[in-house]
Amino acid sequence: MSDLSRTTQPKIIAVANQKGGVGKTTTSINLAAALAELGRNVLLVDLDPQGNASTGLGIEPDERNVTTYDLLVGEESLFDAIHKTTVENLLVIPATTDLSSADIELISNEKRSFLLHDALRQPAIDAFALDYIIIDCPPSLNLLTINAMVAADSVIVPLQSEFYALEGLSQLMLTIREVRLTANPDLAIEGVVLTMYDRRNNLSQQVEDDARENLRDLVFKTVIPRNVRLSEAPSFAMTILEYDPQSRGSQAYRELAEELIEREKT
Repeated sequence: MSDLSRTTQPKIIAVANQKGGVGKTTTSINLAAALAELGRNVLLVDLDPQGNASTGLGIEPDERNVTTYDLLVGEESLFDAIHKTTVENLLVIPATTDLSSADIELISNEKRSFLLHDALRQPAIDAFALDYIIIDCPPSLNLLTINAMVAADSVIVPLQSEFYALEGLSQLMLTIREVRLTANPDLAIEGVVLTMYDRRNNLSQQVEDDARENLRDLVFKTVIPRNVRLSEAPSFAMTILEYDPQSRGSQAYRELAEELIEREKT
């Protein structure tokens, strides 16, 4: 149960897809940065043992003294786990490979599915006056992803514009349904965002048509283009909005952030 004495209630969004290489971390980082650019206070929670979101936001491995792993398995304070980034209004809780063992270590914990839920509802969270918490999930439907879904208000699903893109969604949808039935009845699907989209490619158009036909309004109007600048930005530990503010990738994530905010009004 949420703590009713809390003065602020940030919207918590899990970015999830069990398939790797679909732009999940890219979407987590750059959507968070775009929301921050619009003046929202955002916390990105890196829940992927690869720690790519942490690296992409400039958090060096030797700076990750308290991580999401510590929040899950210990009694660490959010104040110790949260790092500032070079992006104004954007904070991050980093991850390390320690998370890889979390499934095994937590299996005997009766509250194992609610650990992130409880960690993100510590009274200390109010001090940050957050509007959004974005959780970058690992590319699997394991206990970490379940923790994210139990903690979240909604899920954003990045969907790569490629053959069989929709087939992988069925297991994810079943997992979301199971979480609704057992732990988080209010969990919603925020939307599906098409990534790595190439307008010159008939396949991208076909995937978009299939997605919109099958998922209808769940698919965001905004599509994320296949963009060299987007793939370059992480190697400089920068978001695309910092690395190339005028690129097509930057504009797409700005539009996605605006669409997300607009959806909340309806």
